[in-house]
Amino acid sequence: MYQLSINNLTIEQFLSQYWQKKPLLIKSGFANFVDPIEPEELAGLAMEESIESRLITNHNNDWQAHHGPFENFSLLTEQNSTLLVQAVDHWHPKAATLLTPFRFVPNWRIDDLMISFSTPGGGVGPHLDQYDVFIIQGKGKRHWRVGMPDPNLKQFAQNKSLLQVEQFDAIIDAVLESGDILYIPPGCPHEGYAVENALNYSVGFRAPDQKDLISSFADYLIDNELGNTRYSDANLIKSDSVGMISDNEVENIHQLMQQAFADKHTFKHWLGTMISQPKHDMDLAPLDEPLNYEELTDYLASSDFIYRAGGVRSVYQVHDKSVLLSVNAQTYTLPITALSSVQLLTDKTEFTVLQIKEALKCVVFMKTLAKLISEGTYYLQEGDEFE
Repeated sequence: MYQLSINNLTIEQFLSQYWQKKPLLIKSGFANFVDPIEPEELAGLAMEESIESRLITNHNNDWQAHHGPFENFSLLTEQNSTLLVQAVDHWHPKAATLLTPFRFVPNWRIDDLMISFSTPGGGVGPHLDQYDVFIIQGKGKRHWRVGMPDPNLKQFAQNKSLLQVEQFDAIIDAVLESGDILYIPPGCPHEGYAVENALNYSVGFRAPDQKDLISSFADYLIDNELGNTRYSDANLIKSDSVGMISDNEVENIHQLMQQAFADKHTFKHWLGTMISQPKHDMDLAPLDEPLNYEELTDYLASSDFIYRAGGVRSVYQVHDKSVLLSVNAQTYTLPITALSSVQLLTDKTEFTVLQIKEALKCVVFMKTLAKLISEGTYYLQEGDEFE
C-alpha cells in the first residue's frame, strides 16, 4: 500500500493552503516508490478495443495525436513520443491502489487514473486542465513547468484532439524523480517532458459544469416522466404590448423551473445516479447466473473478503430515514439502519464478510448486495488479493 507524505503538511493544511489555490511540488511524496505497472503492460492495455488510449508525437514541433487501439507501436519512437492510457484503474488492480492515498477527497470527485509512458522529449505540450490533478513520477525523470492561472493566456488547437496554451511564467520548474508528486489546481498552465524513458501516473478529479448538470437533470426528468407541470397564468391581465415578456412572467417561469429542483428526494436520486456514472468501460466479471438474495449467506460463506471492482463508482446520501446508495449509475433506497454497511461499500475498496454480518439481517440490503455481486461490481476473494 502506498503511503502519501505531503511535505510534512497534514491533509487539513494541504486542503486549506493549496487545494484549488496553488500548485505544489511534493518531493518524495511516495518514499521508495515502486511502479505498479510496467511499460509493456501499459502497451498491452493500449491494444484493447474497450480501453481509451492515445499516442502523441512532437517531432520537429509537429504535434500529432493518434488514437488507439494500437496494433503496433511503431509511432512510439525512441524520442519525442508519449503513450497515454485512460482509466487504468478499471483494468489493473495493482495500479488502482494508487488512488487510495488520495481518497481524502470525496469519492464522487475522483475520476480515474491515467498512465503515460514517454520517451525523452515526449509530452503533450503546454496546456490547461479544468480539474485538479496529482501527477506521480514513476521510473525515469520528467521536467515540469507549472504556472498560476492567467485569463490572458491564449489557447490554440495543434490538431482536433490536442489543445495547447501559449508559453507562460512558471512558479514551479523542476525535474521530478521517482516518487515525486505534482499537485496542479484547475486552470494552472503546465507542461512536462521526459528527460529519460518515464512513467507518469495522473490522478484526475471530476468537476462538472452548470450546463452538464442541468442537461443531465433534464434527461433524468424525461427518463422518469417527471417535470410535467406546465406554465399557467390564470390571473392574466391585458398587456399594453403583446410583444413583451413581462418581469412578472419571467419570474413565474423562473419559479416553474426551480420547482423541478425542489423535490429533495428526486434531486438526490438524480445526483447519485448521475455522479456514479462511469466514463469508461471496466473489467467486470458478472456471475453466470444471478444470485438470489436467499442464497447470499451461503455464497458469502465461501470467502473472507469482499472487493469493489476497479473503477466502480460507489457513493451514498442520507435522506430522511433512508440511505440512497448509488453504484455505477444505479440508485438503491436502503433503510438508515444499513448505513454503516453502506459506508463499507462506498468508503472501502475491500472489507471482510464479517463486517457486514449484521446488515445481512436486512432483506433490502441483502437484495441489493446480491444484485451488485451478480453484476460483478463487487466480488469475493479469499485472503488478501495483493499479497
